[in-house]
Amino acid sequence: MQILRAIAFSLLVSPGVSGQDYRSIPTEEKAGDRLLAEYFELETRQIEASCLAEIRTADDWHQARQVYREQLFEMLGIPSQQPRPPLDAEVTGAQQHGGVVIENLVFQSLPGLYVTANFYRPATPPEQPLPAILYVCGHAGQKADGVSFGNKTAYHRHGMWFANHGYVCLSIDTVQLGEIEGIHHGTYREGRWWWNARGYTPAGVEAWNGMRALDYLESRPEVDAQRIGMTGRSGGGAYSWWVSALDERIKVAVPVAGITSLRNHVVDGVVEGHCDCMYHLNSYRWDFPAIAALLAPRPLLIANTDKDTIFPLGGVVDVYHKARRIYQLLGAGDKIGLAIAEGPHRDTQPLRTEAFHWFERYLKGRAPTDEIDTMAPVCLEPATMRALAEIPDDEIVTRIDETFVAQASEPDLPPDRAAWLELRDRWMSALREKSFGGWPQPAGELDLNKRSSEKIDGVSLTHYEFVSQTPFRLPLVIASDGSPGKVEIRLRVVDDAQWQAMAANKFERLRQEAMAGSKVLALFPPRGIGPTAWTDDERERIQIRRRHMLLGQTLDSMRVWDIRRAISALKTIEAFEDLPLQIEADGVMAGNVLYASLFEDGIAGLELISLPSSHASGGPIYLNVLRSLNTPAAAAMAAERLPLKLRAVTPGDWSYAAAVAESLGWGARIGFAEQ
Repeated sequence: MQILRAIAFSLLVSPGVSGQDYRSIPTEEKAGDRLLAEYFELETRQIEASCLAEIRTADDWHQARQVYREQLFEMLGIPSQQPRPPLDAEVTGAQQHGGVVIENLVFQSLPGLYVTANFYRPATPPEQPLPAILYVCGHAGQKADGVSFGNKTAYHRHGMWFANHGYVCLSIDTVQLGEIEGIHHGTYREGRWWWNARGYTPAGVEAWNGMRALDYLESRPEVDAQRIGMTGRSGGGAYSWWVSALDERIKVAVPVAGITSLRNHVVDGVVEGHCDCMYHLNSYRWDFPAIAALLAPRPLLIANTDKDTIFPLGGVVDVYHKARRIYQLLGAGDKIGLAIAEGPHRDTQPLRTEAFHWFERYLKGRAPTDEIDTMAPVCLEPATMRALAEIPDDEIVTRIDETFVAQASEPDLPPDRAAWLELRDRWMSALREKSFGGWPQPAGELDLNKRSSEKIDGVSLTHYEFVSQTPFRLPLVIASDGSPGKVEIRLRVVDDAQWQAMAANKFERLRQEAMAGSKVLALFPPRGIGPTAWTDDERERIQIRRRHMLLGQTLDSMRVWDIRRAISALKTIEAFEDLPLQIEADGVMAGNVLYASLFEDGIAGLELISLPSSHASGGPIYLNVLRSLNTPAAAAMAAERLPLKLRAVTPGDWSYAAAVAESLGWGARIGFAEQ
């Protein structure tokens, strides 16, 4: 398959828009595009095969379920035991329409994290508490004159139906399209790749807001807390999955058009139609049926249309069948259903009808054959449903990505070597499990081959090729005059521009440098550079990076793997095996080299130019890395193992690494140079 151009911006930012197939807009295919397509297929197939594979009995699931739930909390960036501050809920207005009262409501899920909402209740006070529905909204906001009324206003017919039929309903706004407009589109629209490094996703905020909405529902005297259901469509369908999976106060769930298979997202390109709020950071390499399984054995209806291009039918059915197996193991096969209506990605009446019947059945005990009135006409003006007269000065909705996930602070200097070893081992464990968990296991054969060699003016230029990870065979170019006086082999890890500059004159500059010095020179481009380069289209490159996240990886983390494999390949070449290995790189690639050195022995030293001092501001980007450490801590770990020369950096940015090295007796291993 080809790696495809992102769809039109209006569809890309609004998963509620239907009718366009992203796969219909191809660009010119390169060799790297074909490799990527094969790679995404292989990685997806591996994750599919492992999804819930260890669950063979009900006891297996009972033992695994809490581990799964804790992992999901982590992948959403929510501490499972996070304190719950007061909601400071306030009803700011109310109106009555027929037999329904609609309250305008605001609460704070965290201090300053305002959630605007509407609460629907029957006008006549009930004799007994009523079943409640938490309704979460998709991407269909409403605004006028620059003022957002929230996306709750686009879905108010749902709240009206529930309140007209013996329920109360709380409909909450999302971060992006609420009355205070935050951001869902950090990675592909705003370039905020540091979200991946921080372990942040807006899906986590939406899940947290949903759980706090349950806290609010429990505080209302009209609500029977033992009969709470949840539903929503598109983005709201996704949030229904998150909250219902994490919080068992949801007794019945009907996610509508909110889930499909990993294959649809990664291989078929559906990721290009979704913003970041639809995804957890897939650190544990889940397929989406694992989320569905967390609802078992509670009643779950998966609803979708048959022509939905961003939640394709095949993937939806796949999720259903794999989740149904868990339900059947628990003796609850009758508690999971699949409702498919004809139509595109749209809030259609047949989908609503199926959801209403499911709630009537499981929250009220009405037989599926009972007829109910399913129509609820639009009847309210959006402006009258606004909860906030003005935006509060203390709001943090617009910058919640900076604070929602706790970040590691610079640690104190270890007082002794024992303390350092404990700290170092904790960091290395976090890197292996949370940031580099997508590396191949096992590594596989290198299959190093010599492709060509030519000798000019006494200098041999040899092109090797090795397997870093199927299907990527990567080049390694080595220049040497073959004389016995060589003192080291210097590996240069290059980016796009550096590779192109060398390749433009057939590596003549590399040959000249080898002739002039006492070093063997090796040039290495990780995946996506040189012979394995993929599309230059920036929109497609963004989607490639997003696909990596869905596989529990980042492009940078896999380039760290490539560098490790290049080091291993060099060690297998007999002519160079006794030469000390020095590695150099610039910019983000220097960061990748730094981290590769933490996992490989036999490196004599690093020379890193313009190394970014923080993953948050310069990269490289690895999943969750900032939850454990930042680049200066990695430099301290590297300096324990080998000499480290930093060029074109501000020495003060590296004071922690230098201080650790000095206090533990290897300060001479860190040096600085202006150029």
